[in-house]
Amino acid sequence: MDAARPAALPSVHPVGATLIERRWLATFFACLLLLPPFPFPFGNSGGHLAPLIALIGLFADSRLHSALRRNPMPALPSLLLLFAGVLLLSVAFALAFSGWKVALGSLARVGLFGIVVYIFLHALEEPRREEWDSLRFARFLFCIAVAGAAFACVDFYFQFHVPAGFAVQLVWLKSSVMRRAQGLFYESSTLANFCGFFLVMILIAAFPARGRRRWPVWALSAGALVFATALILSGSRTPVFALAVSVGVFVWLRRVKLSAAIIAISACVGAAAVVRALVPAFWANYWFRLTGSAFYLWSYPNAVLSGRLANWKILADFLARHPWHLLFGIGFKTIPYTNYIGVRVVADNTWLSLLVETGIVGVVAFAALNMAILKTAMRAARSPRGTASFFGAWILCFWCGELVQMLTADVITYWRVLPVYFWVLATAARESRH
Repeated sequence: MDAARPAALPSVHPVGATLIERRWLATFFACLLLLPPFPFPFGNSGGHLAPLIALIGLFADSRLHSALRRNPMPALPSLLLLFAGVLLLSVAFALAFSGWKVALGSLARVGLFGIVVYIFLHALEEPRREEWDSLRFARFLFCIAVAGAAFACVDFYFQFHVPAGFAVQLVWLKSSVMRRAQGLFYESSTLANFCGFFLVMILIAAFPARGRRRWPVWALSAGALVFATALILSGSRTPVFALAVSVGVFVWLRRVKLSAAIIAISACVGAAAVVRALVPAFWANYWFRLTGSAFYLWSYPNAVLSGRLANWKILADFLARHPWHLLFGIGFKTIPYTNYIGVRVVADNTWLSLLVETGIVGVVAFAALNMAILKTAMRAARSPRGTASFFGAWILCFWCGELVQMLTADVITYWRVLPVYFWVLATAARESRH
């Protein structure tokens, strides 16, 4: 009989190398979330330091190579790479239908999404035992996120000078015109999406699966107040409904009492009281838009959706006149910049945007990716290990709400926050695997 084969030993990274890689990742996230774009004439949003840091780490990273050599590769990273490949393929169609300038912008957008893929693969191959555990790094992300959201609140109140590359989104009040809170991000919807993500984290940390709370109550309470205030000041409505979906999924997942939902609502009420006291005119405008969205959606759908229905009709008519584009599309992130459609519009819908720009191939790949994300997150959320359960529940509840936000926003372009989301996803997958 053949001798029994010894069990394969887990790969061990030197402690010094692990600390260097974790400090690089911390530097990357700090620059990603806390630095504004630079006034550099590139694209329509300026340059940023974070992609350069990601590029530096890419050449010196050994984890990426081991992740790509894994055989067989798990379903989630395979589908993520497949979707990135579909986006890269669509650049050829952008060149064919819109010219080299638009194609260059499309390639740049694919490169920014490539950062998301890289951070996911890097985190997925992180060694289990190291000096800085995943929860400690999550606390670091929480701290810099609170700093970014707090700056957004201060920036809204004092209306600081807008850096280069910012979208100017205004709120027309009776006596003044104010710029919506967007903090250090390109637009306010990104800030709102980002705040919703960490509000979900606070909810998961406040009600752990096995009753052992590892986060100070005062820190969670202060963070909830800051994030909820920034969410309101952003003026975005869909992230509020997405957050409600996330809370509902959490209540279903943990089978907790309604006290969890009550506490979440209390944080939002506290933030609303702060906004009403400091900027009463803005609060009246926001509350009217929020309640009007529910009452007048069926009567005036295009007005409630800020003209999105008219843009969606333009894109639907384009596909009806050119049905052959349903297969591969016209190129990733070309709709707002190309003249090929006949008019430049903003889709503000992830699924419709992918259908026009990458065709059915891209939509199917993205749908499969979302199914893999939910499946991986559910498996981690039900894991007996506390760390896996925390990260799994975090990304599961948030991504269910994210699917709602995809109906009125193109979340694939949120490259400033997507790496954080996929780091949490990779951590959940890695911890549940162990």
